Formats: sequence, C-alpha cells, structure tokens
Amino acid sequence: MNFSLLHTDPHSAARAGLVQTAHGAIETPIFMPVGTAATVKAVHQHELRDDVQAQICLGNTYHLYLRPGLDVLQQAGGIHGFNGWQGPVLTDSGGYQVYSLGHRRKIKEEGVTFQSHIDGSRHTFTPENVMDIQRVIGADIIMAFDECTPYPCDERYARKSMEMTHRWLARCIERFDKTEPLYGHSQTLFPIVQGSTYPELRRISAETIASLGREGNAIGGLSVGEPAEDMYAMTELVTAILPKDKPRYLMGVGTPENILECIALGIDMFDCVLPTRNARHGVLYTPEGIINIKNQKWRDDFTPIDPQSHVHTSTVHTRAYLRHLFMNNEILGMQLATLQNLGFFLWLVKEARRRILGGDFLEWKTQMVQKVRTRL
Repeated sequence: MNFSLLHTDPHSAARAGLVQTAHGAIETPIFMPVGTAATVKAVHQHELRDDVQAQICLGNTYHLYLRPGLDVLQQAGGIHGFNGWQGPVLTDSGGYQVYSLGHRRKIKEEGVTFQSHIDGSRHTFTPENVMDIQRVIGADIIMAFDECTPYPCDERYARKSMEMTHRWLARCIERFDKTEPLYGHSQTLFPIVQGSTYPELRRISAETIASLGREGNAIGGLSVGEPAEDMYAMTELVTAILPKDKPRYLMGVGTPENILECIALGIDMFDCVLPTRNARHGVLYTPEGIINIKNQKWRDDFTPIDPQSHVHTSTVHTRAYLRHLFMNNEILGMQLATLQNLGFFLWLVKEARRRILGGDFLEWKTQMVQKVRTRL
C-alpha cells in the first residue's frame, strides 16, 4: 500500500490524499460502507461500485470467522472471491465485537475467550490468530487486535487496557511480518491508538503507534458514547502526533457532522453503520438535512427523494413513493433509502476533497455542518 498526501488545507488540518492498494486506488478523505458479513445490507456490489461510488468496503473478522467460516473463505480465494466485490477491502479485527459481547467474553493477557452469539460455542482470539484469520479473509488493509474500552471507564482501567493493547500490537506485528498473504496480493496492517478520553493516555498511545512506522494508523475507542467534544479533542490531539505521510483512520465515526469536523482535524478514512442502519428505519440523509420518511408530511410530496443525488434511484423516485414503501414494509423501501444514504455519505467526502483541493473547505464545512444537523 502507498499513500500520497496531495494537499493540506491552509486554514485547517484537512487533507486530500490517495491510497494505492492491490485492488485499486482510494481518494481520501473517504467513507467506507460497512459490510460486516461480506455484504453491505440491502445493496448489490454493482450498486456500491456504480451508484453510490464506493471505493472501499469493510468486512468484520469476528462475524466472518463464525460464518461462513475460514474454510469456506479460503476455498473461495478470500473475501474478494467470495462476495464478488473487486475493490479494496478493510477488515476490523473483531476487537470491538468481542468488547460488545459483555458477559460472553473474558479478556486475559493471552487473548480473549468468548462465546459465539450464534450458537454459544467457545472460541479464543489472540493477536496471532487474528492475524492468521485476516490473512485467510484476504482484506487489503487489516487491523491490529485491540481492546476497545467502554465509556465511561476510569483512568486506571484505561491505562491497563492501553498497555495491553500495545503488547498485543507487538505480537500482531511479529506474526504479520513472519507470514505471507495467501492470494497473491499484498496486505497492510494498521495499528490502533487507544486511551479512552484521557489526553495523557492518548498521547502515549499515539506516540507509541507513530514510532512503529507502519503504512497507516487507526484511532479506536471513540464514538462509543462520549460527548462529541471529547471525540474531537482526542482526535485533534492524536492527529497532531501521528505521521503526516501516513493515512489516518478514525474507526466507527460517524454522523455527517462528525465526519466533517474530523476531516477538518486531519482524518482521512471513516466507517460507520449509521447510514445503512438508519436507512432501514426510514431516516434519510440529504445535503439539506435529515428526513424521517415515515412522517405524514411526506405522504403527498412528489419531489425526488434527493434531487441533488448522483444515485439514479434518488432522483427518479419520489418521497411520497418511498414513504408508501415503508408504510407497507416493502423491502424496496430499505434498498432505496440505503442507496440514498450511502450515496450522500460518499458525496459528502468527495465534495470535502474537492473543496480541500480548491481552497475553500473551511467555509464550505461551516455551512454544511449547519445543514446536515437540520431535521426537515
């Protein structure tokens, strides 16, 4: 993987760059649709590529390990052969999913023992076997195994967790560097900065990760319930430390407003289930604000879902029709809403990139933040 930093905004820390992977180029800043179980819910792969213009998608190690299982993935030639998506893929290590299992998991120095949410069977993730699993999945960018601390948590717990995450990272790197990709394309390992909302811990973690000189870096443990101001403060602190010539990935973020503010702080890559999950509940994101399509006010609104969208279905179908689909629990409603939301999120980061390169990002960002938080 190679990263080229093309331009930095003179009035903020916003950056425009280009990530080159074995499965194609990624123009940053970028939003990555979440395809947890080798599918972005409610959309086809060709729609991701052609309609919403996604450049990279996510998969999840925990879910793919449990189902379909590593034997199936390896026989298919990895995730690209399995699901037919031929663009870049990033896999989350499963750390967040294991953390969210609560009473079904036990964290020790060796790794994490957990029960499957599917059948209750017991499994263990270690830094070493998580590297091996992600080799089998075959993603272009893979994540180090970490513990995602809950919010709130006390400083002592956050420190112990961060130190263990750093020890796990050393084991991840050793295993990754001793093994080879399985399918003829290169893979890249991103370490993850932790430290909860404690500035000193975030500084220590960021300096530790920066010193390792990997090809890209991630920031984890945010967007887990903390106030947005804390998220922004920790992000700003960390981006000031992480190398400027490496891509920075803020995990699990977030709302359109969060994304705009964090682009301004120097983040290059984002992912979040928000656009797809909320779409399935009838919440739409547009350049003018947020629409709850189930509301009565859209019953006889025959304007397009989003007349500004580059997604064809959002310009030819009306809000009244989309509301009708939701009122009748038609699957097409969820599909159209998902395409709209992913199309908007991808438009947002693409337009941010254009504005960074054009020199008027900060002024545009200030105006857009007001719009994207407005409920229509």
